[in-house]
Amino acid sequence: MSQRTYFYCRVSTTEQTTANQVEAFRAKGYEVNEGFVVEETVSGAVCAMERKGFRAMVEHKLMEGDTLVVLKLDRLGRDNIDVQQTIDLLLKKGIKVHCLDLPTKDLSTSEGKLMLAMFAAFAAFEKDRIRERTIEGQARAKAQGKTIGRPSKVSPEKVAELRKGGLSISATAKQLSVSEATVKRLYATYKKQSQQ
Repeated sequence: MSQRTYFYCRVSTTEQTTANQVEAFRAKGYEVNEGFVVEETVSGAVCAMERKGFRAMVEHKLMEGDTLVVLKLDRLGRDNIDVQQTIDLLLKKGIKVHCLDLPTKDLSTSEGKLMLAMFAAFAAFEKDRIRERTIEGQARAKAQGKTIGRPSKVSPEKVAELRKGGLSISATAKQLSVSEATVKRLYATYKKQSQQ
């Protein structure tokens, strides 16, 4: 079983450097082998497994028994939900996770697992709140008469204008870059609205 220690460093812009993160690892007593430091410049808004360097490290370098050390929890994901999923993935692969900005740095200990349970609760709460806000926002928009979903490329009036101008259904669809089914549906909507 492998027992290597990897260090993941991330900065958001090319003007920033990861040197201070490496020094922080050394200050905490880790023996840092430069060959086991994975550095990348990527926004913190990107999910952990969508970061090229992080993904390559997880999929091709880290093995069961290894330890991954990060300076801060945000290196493991873009939000609470992503962090939780990333830590779960690593622990299932048999990789220990050390995060230096937490009271208990080793997340594979009983104290670390307790913190993970709290993170899971926060992640579930965050997911529920996002869903609730989405539903509330959609209800508010509907009450204000707004259309939910992607804006329509064309209107029933535009379809009717082209059809009345002598274009066939297929020619109208081609002209508006929509399907023939969309043309038929919008033309039917126009006729229905005209009769009201």
